[in-house]
Amino acid sequence: KYWLGNSKYMQGMIALALNRQTRGDNKTAFAIMESLKQNATRNPEMGMYYKDNAGGWYWYQAPIETQALLIEAFNDVTKDEQSVEDMKVWLLKQKQTQDWKTTKATAEACYALLLTGDNWLASEQLATITVGKQTLNPAKMPELKAEAGTGYFKTTWPGDQITADMGNIAVNKPDKGVAWGAMYWQYFEQLDKITAAETPLAIKKQLFLEKNTLSGKQLAPLTNGATLKVGDVVKARIEIRVDRDMEYVHLKDMRASGFEPMNVISTYRWQDGLGYYETTKDAATNFFMDWLPKGTYVFEYPMRVSHKGNFSNGITTMQCMYAPEFNTHSEGIRVTVE
Repeated sequence: KYWLGNSKYMQGMIALALNRQTRGDNKTAFAIMESLKQNATRNPEMGMYYKDNAGGWYWYQAPIETQALLIEAFNDVTKDEQSVEDMKVWLLKQKQTQDWKTTKATAEACYALLLTGDNWLASEQLATITVGKQTLNPAKMPELKAEAGTGYFKTTWPGDQITADMGNIAVNKPDKGVAWGAMYWQYFEQLDKITAAETPLAIKKQLFLEKNTLSGKQLAPLTNGATLKVGDVVKARIEIRVDRDMEYVHLKDMRASGFEPMNVISTYRWQDGLGYYETTKDAATNFFMDWLPKGTYVFEYPMRVSHKGNFSNGITTMQCMYAPEFNTHSEGIRVTVE
């Protein structure tokens, strides 16, 4: 009767133990599973998961192992196939942007993915992709060289073959399971004319002029085309938002040639629960994060105006090195120094 006070991991173990006893308490086991189902979060992309399933110092505070155990519980106790498949999606999505941390977590995840629910590896059917009027079917197009087992393939089109209707993309997966991919459009454009774009990563960059007033230093936002003077101190403010935990994230902030950075020594920094390595180069400042938890973060650093002229301050880009399809960039900014 005390199962409500236990963690999700313990609740799953209790339900499995009660269900497997010869004369087990199936009523309590079913009540536990119903509670777990009602308290779960469901998302079309991320599947079924628990927001409070977080890591910690105790052995039962293990997100991957907890999800794998609960998949087994839904499979054995209630035979809930839909919940099993939805929870497997979340488990696999964790591997998309980060690793499974430990060998134990990896073994548990593989066990849950392969031994419960539908066998995602049994089918040999490959997804077909329609891009505009063209259909890419790896099964009938050996030149795509689809990878055995995973079905991974890639293809490119030169610029003179790209048409407007190729912006319409449809993916057809004939069998059960999940599949993901990405499409990139590469082209040349002046930095100050680039518009912002975002994925599950979002970024916003602003420049502020630092002014000395009677009440202390104040920051005034700079609009596109704003006028500065040599010697002014400009502060760059970068706000990033991420909707899931990610590993190995690189943030690159370009800098106008008329600005000189004031933080010139590369160093490791810690702020707002986030650790990162900051390094300054000739044309940009780089931030390297080996672990970026879900949330909103702000980076700031000062620069001094050193030359007159009209300059493009470039853009700010961010990309997850573990899953390169998760990338974003800010809009271009132009500044004038008189």
